[in-house]
Amino acid sequence: MRAIGVTEFGGPDKLQALDLPTPEPGAGEVRIRVHYATVNPTDTKLIEGAYGPEMQGDVGPWVPGMDVAGIVDEVGDGVADLAVGDRVMAIVTPTGAHGAYSEQVVVPAMSAVPVPAGMDLDAASTLPMNGLTAQVSLADLALGEGDTLAVTGAAGCYGGYVVQLAKTRGLHVVGDAKDDDVDLVRSLGADEVLTRGPEFAGRVRENHPDGVDALADGAVQHGEVADAVRDGGRMAVIRPYEGEPGRGVSVHTTFVFDHATRHDWLTEMAHLAAQGAVTLRVNRVLPAERATEAQQLLAEGGHRGRMVLDFT
Repeated sequence: MRAIGVTEFGGPDKLQALDLPTPEPGAGEVRIRVHYATVNPTDTKLIEGAYGPEMQGDVGPWVPGMDVAGIVDEVGDGVADLAVGDRVMAIVTPTGAHGAYSEQVVVPAMSAVPVPAGMDLDAASTLPMNGLTAQVSLADLALGEGDTLAVTGAAGCYGGYVVQLAKTRGLHVVGDAKDDDVDLVRSLGADEVLTRGPEFAGRVRENHPDGVDALADGAVQHGEVADAVRDGGRMAVIRPYEGEPGRGVSVHTTFVFDHATRHDWLTEMAHLAAQGAVTLRVNRVLPAERATEAQQLLAEGGHRGRMVLDFT
């Protein structure tokens, strides 16, 4: 099968077309004929070798990618809820040559859910990893209806899903935004939209003198925004936090790899997307052979929605 990956770590220019053996599903697994794979920042980290052999394996080639949508073309023993021909979206845990940038990929059946009727597969491919990451963060923050949540990077895919998921749970949401993104963040449901940047925490305190109950830090600002949180509050971060925020604020690192089989959360996100409560955002679709270009566009920043690779 055709895949896109690296045989040595480095930048996006290291990506190349690979010819790999077709994977076979085992018990409890399904094989997906991938139509679309989404390009995420975590893919860049894998290409760079940042995750180390304990996570990504010490033998190449290495194929990145954590999000796919396509058609089930084979099922393993014991799989009852999915069948050959089903349209599905899935989260992939990449290790070695096993990654989403592939024509075919095998995943646990619990990591795949049906694509709702009427939803395009390219759009569906953008949901699993970022949607599940948002679910993990909110579970760690353990907020109740009426609590206040601040979100940095609210215009991004992860941040946007946190905002929208939080609103379905009755939270008051304070999001950040650049001037060009204010309308977008408001459309996602944020109750307050404040200017993004190092002064965000101070602006939050102007409206919430005691601080917010929790903060989801999609912009990876860490110490710059920690003061927005009240004493004894919580922070969810998507990169390891260096140091301590103090004041009894607890930090929870969102590690989605550990939750790739949370079928209930994936199913909820698919239902919310079908209802319009969660917005799927595709920036552009590129042929799989242009994965290097897609990674370069991602690195430029400022693009709203995800780059998607076409493997059809």
